[in-house]
Amino acid sequence: MAQEVLNERVLKTEYSELMQKSYIDYAMSVIVSRALPDVRDGLKPVQRRVLYDMYELGVRYDRPHRKSARIVGDTMGKYHPHGDSSIYDALVVMTQDFKKGIPLVDGHGNFGNIEGDGAAAMRYTEARLARISQEGILADLDKDVVDFMPNFDETEKEPTVLPARFPNLLVNGSEGIAVGMATKIPPHNTGEVIDATIAYIRNEGITTAELMKYVKGPDFPTGGIVINKDELESIYESGSGKIKLRGRVEVEQGKGGRLLLVIKEIPYTMIGQGIARFLQDVAALAESRKTTDVVDISNQSSKEGIRIVIELKKDTDVENFTNMLYKKTRLEDSFGVNMLAIADGRPETMGLKEILKHNVAFQFELNRRKYTNLLAKEREKKEVQEGLIKACNVIDLIIEILRGSKDRPQAKACLVEGITDGIQFKSKQSQIMAGMLHFTERQADAILELRLYRLIGLEIEALKREYEETTANIYRYEDILDRRESMATVIINDLQALKKTYAVERKTSIENAEDAVYEEKKVEEMDVIFLMDRFGYCKTIDPATLERNREAVESENAWIVECKNTGKLCAFSDKGNLHTLRVSDLPHGRFRDKGVPLDNVSAFDSQQERIINVISQEGISLLRLLFVTKQGMLKYVNGDEFDVAKRMVAATKLADGDELVAAEILYDQSWLAMFTHNGMLLKMDAEEVPLKKKAAVGVRGIRLSKGDYVEMAVVGSAHSERHLVEFNDKKIDLALIRSQKRDAKGTRLK
Repeated sequence: MAQEVLNERVLKTEYSELMQKSYIDYAMSVIVSRALPDVRDGLKPVQRRVLYDMYELGVRYDRPHRKSARIVGDTMGKYHPHGDSSIYDALVVMTQDFKKGIPLVDGHGNFGNIEGDGAAAMRYTEARLARISQEGILADLDKDVVDFMPNFDETEKEPTVLPARFPNLLVNGSEGIAVGMATKIPPHNTGEVIDATIAYIRNEGITTAELMKYVKGPDFPTGGIVINKDELESIYESGSGKIKLRGRVEVEQGKGGRLLLVIKEIPYTMIGQGIARFLQDVAALAESRKTTDVVDISNQSSKEGIRIVIELKKDTDVENFTNMLYKKTRLEDSFGVNMLAIADGRPETMGLKEILKHNVAFQFELNRRKYTNLLAKEREKKEVQEGLIKACNVIDLIIEILRGSKDRPQAKACLVEGITDGIQFKSKQSQIMAGMLHFTERQADAILELRLYRLIGLEIEALKREYEETTANIYRYEDILDRRESMATVIINDLQALKKTYAVERKTSIENAEDAVYEEKKVEEMDVIFLMDRFGYCKTIDPATLERNREAVESENAWIVECKNTGKLCAFSDKGNLHTLRVSDLPHGRFRDKGVPLDNVSAFDSQQERIINVISQEGISLLRLLFVTKQGMLKYVNGDEFDVAKRMVAATKLADGDELVAAEILYDQSWLAMFTHNGMLLKMDAEEVPLKKKAAVGVRGIRLSKGDYVEMAVVGSAHSERHLVEFNDKKIDLALIRSQKRDAKGTRLK
């Protein structure tokens, strides 16, 4: 029995090298095939596939809308097998006129809005190609002007790039995050971009500064004001930089003499949740008393446009208030420009001139292929027309050949090669003349398919006119292909036609503006009362309000602290953290106001920790703080260690599984008492507690039995009268309890 031996060869590869190669392959795939647009048509692969699929489906601008789900499903099945959400998201963005300079898709239904509401599900919305897509991006796709490649399963063909006839990358901009790089290109005005393209075609040596006589800067669909005009040239030269934006603000007169600050245009960066965030920021400025000028704020935006109204007091300094909004909110923001796109198959950061250079080169390539294809067709047409005209002159002979032939091949052989064998002629002269015929293959086919009505005199005249027109077209196409000036004229004419149809007025103003400067009103310092209920909601009230409602305040709040409205508070948590919060960040008002969660004004996390004490930071450096933990560890720390500016620091070091039980101020107290879960009480002199740093664990204060732990700790003075403490529903007079040494077991409570 023969034994078959398999020779296996084991390849040893360094794991790091394999991972590096795999990651680079993945990164390049994301960069080139997913996240970055092509400089030629300004589209990412998913956008290109959606538009091409709509073109193939016949969802044209002059035809009815089709369900988005149909478009998404067809695109996913044929060209983009990466999930329907990415395809639908791309489709949605291409319909949104508040994101794109010119929307490439005409949407019907709810495709989201500028305030951040998402689009309806794809089964509800409908779409079709916008006219600009059909005429400016997909036109001439049937003239072999771009290369096609197999789709993912090689069952279909898809274009590697769409034949865009204008710089779509600049007109609509683009945003994308790849691996290790990102692109962010602002939208521009269509007419300006086309004018700059024409200027570059006429003079390839044009500078960026000269191009910017046409392209003034970005033109955002949301309008607004670009305020750093002088920096734009360097941004468009290098392809990166920061554009500073402001919303457009107008002042109107309201009822009762009040002023209305109306925001009619927002920075492009505020699209989506930025509007709601802006409203929250203005409300927060009013609540924290950074400004006392705001009476009311409302969002009156509609389909007609943005209208955010801030009602101000009569005596408001509007300019100062507006400058405060620029400084404290996103009414003034930066747009980080990074004009990164795929050029010649690799990512490249390009300035304005480089983008136009690549686009113009692409236009010349498109037109070269287009007119080469048209020229070939016209030459074929000329050949056929010449044959038909020649045939009309000897039509009687041709009819005699056709009637005398046995089949089509025999007749065609006579027309092309003059072979007369087997054909019956009426005379020898006809046979001799037939032997002299030399039509081309294409001409012979046209003659054999000629219909008799074409022999009418008027039809023959029309054929001659078509021949003259074809000859003129051939001459024109040859001139376009042979002379750059002629092709440039054709491209310029196409661009001017697009500009005439699709150019719109600029929406974004370009200017130089000074930095916003405002005088912050000094808050008058006064005493306030900090309140925090058991649910963690905080606020401040006036001392007079506390006196009028003392009983209700004390029963409804866990913490009541006297402080200054300009000061800070220290909140200690059971996890050993110190959270500092500014009193000015808390809402100040009536006792029955709800307040804000502590989480919103500090780094406190109510899901992970709980507050055990709140004290004012004022004068804390002169105090001492006693710390007692669940495991019975204790120490006191000088207060100057807690006079910090950070929002959160570690107040004490805790052992694994330990928690902070008490963080109490030591004034003139001479003793402290610890209560345990199992009912043990240890009272000791304050002198027994050592002074430690906040980073220290401390010393053992009470010896706990197994499973027991400290639940509560209090401090008191020997000079005070009877000291009553309630523990486990019992009232205990600590003045009657004998003091013991530290690290004792304590006394069992009865």
